[in-house]
Amino acid sequence: MSRGSRPRGAGVLARWRAALAVYRQRNMVAMLFLGFSSGLPFLLVFSTLSVWLRQAGIERSTIGMLAWVGFAYSFEFVFSPLIDRWKLPLLHRLLGRRRSWMLLAQIGIAVGLSRLAATDPSTGVGPVALAALFVACCSAAQDVAMNAWRIESAPAQMQGAMAAAYSVGYRVAMIAASAGALTIASGFGWRMSYGAMAALMGVGLITTLLVKEPSAAATREEQEREARVIEWLEQRAHWPASMRRVGEWFIGAVVCPLTDFFGRYGTRFALVCLAFIGLYQITEFTMGSMANPFYIDHHYTLDQIAMVVKVYGFSLSIAGVFLAGMLVARIGLARSLAIGAALAIASNLSYSLLATTHTPTLLGLGLVNALDNLALSVQGVALIAFMSSLTSPKYTATQYALFASFYALPGKLLEGTSGFVVEHIGYHHFFLYTASLSIPGLLLLAWLWRRIPEGAASPGEAGMLESERIDAGAG
Repeated sequence: MSRGSRPRGAGVLARWRAALAVYRQRNMVAMLFLGFSSGLPFLLVFSTLSVWLRQAGIERSTIGMLAWVGFAYSFEFVFSPLIDRWKLPLLHRLLGRRRSWMLLAQIGIAVGLSRLAATDPSTGVGPVALAALFVACCSAAQDVAMNAWRIESAPAQMQGAMAAAYSVGYRVAMIAASAGALTIASGFGWRMSYGAMAALMGVGLITTLLVKEPSAAATREEQEREARVIEWLEQRAHWPASMRRVGEWFIGAVVCPLTDFFGRYGTRFALVCLAFIGLYQITEFTMGSMANPFYIDHHYTLDQIAMVVKVYGFSLSIAGVFLAGMLVARIGLARSLAIGAALAIASNLSYSLLATTHTPTLLGLGLVNALDNLALSVQGVALIAFMSSLTSPKYTATQYALFASFYALPGKLLEGTSGFVVEHIGYHHFFLYTASLSIPGLLLLAWLWRRIPEGAASPGEAGMLESERIDAGAG
């Protein structure tokens, strides 16, 4: 060993210290709390709500159809141009473009959850569906603005760490929205449970008020594309002023983001990317609304579901987030995406096996949920990093919302029919069916394998880059 060299162990330790140091930055801490705000409403209008409805005697087919309120997430791309371009009166001047929309959406979520708390499913599901749809719409709007804030608040090499911080906060919120909500409901009723969840949205409100508004600079290519839009408008100077304003907004907010994406990657690659995003997590979406009814029908109690499924399972998912970050760092995005899909297939096969048992066991419940949450963690972090790597800084909200919409749309279509499928074939064959749904995504991943951009560095790499910049400044 040369005089100037360090032992291998010291180098590894330094890399891990650098990896952890990145999470002490202000934006990382903020992303943790904003991830909590993003994750809180999701289960409250899907999984947790399905428990409430099933306890109230609502048919499984109806519960499955109520999952269609999730189409609000699938159509993020429709209103994302509004969030990218429209300045909210007063709030924009006080908070800026991203934070103003985040704050408005968070207030809407709190109001919607309070309205859900005041409903009674046993008297009719109509008011429940309307309140859940309102919460889903506000939650989708929050996600559009928040994802734009995340991507614009950190350079490309930090996006892996930002995605991990977001995912940890998101999963902590899922524990609160599932185990927390179920525990409160068991002791104090569903009205108190959803009222408490509405109050927890204060975490996001406070964080939004404290963080800084990001600034995103346009590249020369994007400026040239905008210039072509202006030229197009100048050629139509004879149009009425109102039509020109509408045309300017539509082209700049909708057409330019799409042409930018297809122009940078080519039509074939872009279309395959969109198809892959839409099919990658279709297994987890399709089985999502039937998981909790399965627990109830398999004679698990609310306390058992809260402790084993929610606290134990989701706690393991937080560890899974860090494992996912390590996988991306060590083996890259493509292999991490493949492992996530394989884990999803294995988790649904384990659910199918559990469905064949006649006596419910906590050990079996814990094992299948550990595997399921590990799959969700690896898939989630890898997919977020993949979608983030495809966006352009000038059209962050619109392009990421486009990807997020494709990510949710096919799964939500099938999720709405999941109750009918269970009624006809039973839980054992239903989970075999959901496991098979991951195969098309794997085939598309095989085509994309050597073409996937590895633009977002891992948390460890980001930490090392930050450490190197500090050292260079000190030198």
